[in-house]
Amino acid sequence: VCILQRKGELLMPKTKFQNVIFTLLMAFAMVYAMICYNIAINRGGMTNEVFMLAFHEVIIMWPVAFVLEMFVVERLAKMLAFRLVSPDDKPIFILLAISSMIVCLMCPMMSLVATILFQNPGKEIIALWFQTTVLNFPMALCWQIFFAGPLVRTIFGMIFKEKEEQVMKEESEFLEGGSVRN
Repeated sequence: VCILQRKGELLMPKTKFQNVIFTLLMAFAMVYAMICYNIAINRGGMTNEVFMLAFHEVIIMWPVAFVLEMFVVERLAKMLAFRLVSPDDKPIFILLAISSMIVCLMCPMMSLVATILFQNPGKEIIALWFQTTVLNFPMALCWQIFFAGPLVRTIFGMIFKEKEEQVMKEESEFLEGGSVRN
């Protein structure tokens, strides 16, 4: 969901670079939280150790989530979201529709990857994948809408707040064939 809140309006990142940064941040926030959640389920509860154990899986799952989001899910999620909302709707409704569609697509995909890599499913792969998806979906949706989304948009806004005009100017000059900096 490449939307951020600034001065009462929702803005999309203006460049591909901004989209990559936003997706990296969001993928990390979602993957880390979901790994912690799944480890806690498997261990019978949350402990401080879970936060450290999660980093062992993050190095595998974060790049997977980033690639899936950038090259598979982003366009499809927007297409599906705009079947529910229109560009004329309130920006918050658009944000929620896109965020929801991303979770609807990413949760089964990432659950499949996690099932294959970490659960040794054997012939029970379909059953374990379904179970993992069903357990993960409510957490993923709530985490995205209420925590990761607002947090990542805030961080993203702080990173690009003062640089946005300069980035747009430089990208425009570059695309027109000029040099960005001498």
